[in-house]
Amino acid sequence: MENFKSLGLPESLMHCLEHMNFKVPTPIQAETIPLALQGKDILGSAQTGTGKTAAFGIPLVSYLLNSPTGSAVVLLPTRELATQVLDTLKKLLGRKSVIKSALLIGGEPMPRQLRDLHAKPRLIVGTPGRVNDHLERGTLKLDHTKFLVLDETDRMLDMGFSVQLERIVKCLPKNRQTLMFSATMADSIVKMAQKYLNDPVRISVGSTTAPIEKIKQIIINTTDAEKYDCLEKQLGLVHGSFVVFVKTKFATEKLAKKLRETGHTADAINGDLRQNKRDNVIKHFRNGKNRILVATDVAARGLDIPHIECVVNFDLPQCPEDYIHRIGRTGRAGAEGTAVNLITPADRGRWRDICRLIDPNFIDDSRPSPANKNKKNGGVRRRGPGEGNAHKPRAEGRFSHPKSHRGGSEFKRSASSKTAARENNGESYAPPKKKNPPREEGRSKRSGGFKDAAIRKSFAKPSNERRPAKRSFAS
Repeated sequence: MENFKSLGLPESLMHCLEHMNFKVPTPIQAETIPLALQGKDILGSAQTGTGKTAAFGIPLVSYLLNSPTGSAVVLLPTRELATQVLDTLKKLLGRKSVIKSALLIGGEPMPRQLRDLHAKPRLIVGTPGRVNDHLERGTLKLDHTKFLVLDETDRMLDMGFSVQLERIVKCLPKNRQTLMFSATMADSIVKMAQKYLNDPVRISVGSTTAPIEKIKQIIINTTDAEKYDCLEKQLGLVHGSFVVFVKTKFATEKLAKKLRETGHTADAINGDLRQNKRDNVIKHFRNGKNRILVATDVAARGLDIPHIECVVNFDLPQCPEDYIHRIGRTGRAGAEGTAVNLITPADRGRWRDICRLIDPNFIDDSRPSPANKNKKNGGVRRRGPGEGNAHKPRAEGRFSHPKSHRGGSEFKRSASSKTAARENNGESYAPPKKKNPPREEGRSKRSGGFKDAAIRKSFAKPSNERRPAKRSFAS
């Protein structure tokens, strides 16, 4: 498949492809579209940014144009991704198309969605949660839906949409065509494919755990205090738009505010924003009004903006797989891009996990092996400055016992070891003083312990009272 003309697509769809400048299909499109046009179920995986939306969008639009009564449903994990996919499908349908569509996502006003559903749309795009809500309300019927697309299926399972997906599929007719796409092929994905797909064709293009070759990856070793200065330097070196990924929602607002205070045009996007606010943020970033978009992983998948020149991992992702999707926001559709990773000493472990995901044969040379760890000292570790002197007792820490860190149970920590540990840390140790018991009311420290003579007299023993004599027992 060298071009789209040999596929026999509807004429209106071909005009839309030419208007969108779709000339040569990408590998995932060349593999998927011909089989999907034949009506076969597909289980596909490909690298992010390789044209996967058009791979299922072109067969879907062709089905809607050739079938006067049929409808299609596309399910996606996030609101942003659903919005972008619907925009792409509308472009493939054309401005003058009579086929109506509905976007069913959370955060949107329910009356608007009810109004769209009342118009009997033939194209439904949404998230599993909101689509399932409409099915339970009875405002959505899927009896004539014979084309189903599940995109980013692994992400939907990670977000806990498995129950909603099962309820939605039960409402669909059994005689349908299903296209399922996933970045990873875990056992859960394979089981779902066996359950929902009918004799699917497996398509895999490229490595889903390796970034696109045209993305240049830069590693900067820094500290938390110097991260912002490193970001400022990259903003001066690379021209174009930036996406900066951070760990928390609060960090997006904080970093975006700091960037604005230093003269940059920046905005933040996270899960706490209302849908209209999120749409405005992405719209201003897409139109070039804001150069920098500070985001959490909510924008890691599906954010398709061609002019993103650089992605900065201000904070590394918690999941190694999210790294591939983060840096996939640049280098879209064959373009070149840059990914900058700011790594602190606390990020070493996560960075090693990312490197092992990309390259299973990765060997960490920064961690010395036990054989050459003390090669400079002849294999013997010498006591460094501030680690205690020979005359001081050895501090027995929590893992001083040779078997304690391997699951050994024979471990004691005495008071003397606590004292030695404090001395080696430069602390002076003195045993705690015993507290005197509280004095009785009326007692004082001076003269017999009573401050009043009358009280002393009342406690005094009579002078004529004698102690009982000790008995002696004869042997």
